Amino acid sequence: MPFDVKAHLKMMVETHAPSGHEDAMRDVLRDAWSGLVDEMQTDKLGSLIGVKRGTPRLDPPRRIMLAAHMDEIGMMVRDIVDGFIFVHNISGVDNRIMPAQTVLVHGRRALPGVVAAAPPHLLTPNDRQRFSRFDELIIDVGLPAAEVEAAVRIGDLITIDAPMIELLGQKVAGKAMDDRACVAAVTVCLNELQNLQHRWDVYAAATVQEEMGLYGAATAAYHIQPDIAIALDVTFAPQPGVDSDTTCEIGGGPGIGIGPNFHPKLVEKIKDVAKRYEFRLQDDIIPGASGTDAWAIQVAHEGIPTILLEVPIRNMHSPVETADLRDITRAGRLMARFIAELDVDFLRTIEYDSAVAS
Repeated sequence: MPFDVKAHLKMMVETHAPSGHEDAMRDVLRDAWSGLVDEMQTDKLGSLIGVKRGTPRLDPPRRIMLAAHMDEIGMMVRDIVDGFIFVHNISGVDNRIMPAQTVLVHGRRALPGVVAAAPPHLLTPNDRQRFSRFDELIIDVGLPAAEVEAAVRIGDLITIDAPMIELLGQKVAGKAMDDRACVAAVTVCLNELQNLQHRWDVYAAATVQEEMGLYGAATAAYHIQPDIAIALDVTFAPQPGVDSDTTCEIGGGPGIGIGPNFHPKLVEKIKDVAKRYEFRLQDDIIPGASGTDAWAIQVAHEGIPTILLEVPIRNMHSPVETADLRDITRAGRLMARFIAELDVDFLRTIEYDSAVAS
């Protein structure tokens, strides 16, 4: 049967796995990648790495790393007062969109809750004109105070609890599209490689703790020691309030990072493959730190030639991050074609000219 990217993505975005607590996502991906890879590894920080060996393999073997982070943004219990839960922001949650959201409190047992909001009738005129601060957000799980105290501890995690919604035009919306849309692209790639011959070993890494500081990418790169790497992350798509000069069109194909974080000759190579197979790529000019796994991988060991592929989304870091399934599929298929063309001499073709380097 053809791979169902929508069903795979739905399972992932509805899984709760905030930074540092990615166990549930590891379980989902172990099942999804079983049969697609020859070996599963987990590094000491928790990133899941699926290894697909080349056939016939090169001697010595060459390794390409595909990295997409599997953690999501989340919050933490700060205090419990009279059965109501107060929160800390731990990784990029937007306080503007939190009131009235449904959440899951990961206590001694999982508790569904809602972010409470004071009735507007009781607010001062000034309070009606501003967003609630994080120290003002309160979660109501509906239980008596004693039961909340028994089930929830300070430091327990909280995640947004939202289903994936199907929109028109092959678009879907939900939480954690950042970056599980890109994890889905890696899965598409592994499926495509079942029907393609490739000589390089493929290391598909679902990295941890990206939202906290790219930590999983750094340790996974040291664990894998790849010859080259493709990092995958989401990027901004045009919408009201977003500068069109810093976006990639949703549904227009994956973005490709252009800037000092990305190896220019490797960018040229994948662009050439995209052109020959008629995959559209959108340039995303990033003049400094990309803030993605590529930033950590690029400087691991003696330096790893790295590029960034992107899936455009709207409403980033919200419960309704919106992606186009076609962008996910195209990113995965492009990577598979690129990998299939890697040969014994590829590294020589991306070497920096020694005269220029000096």
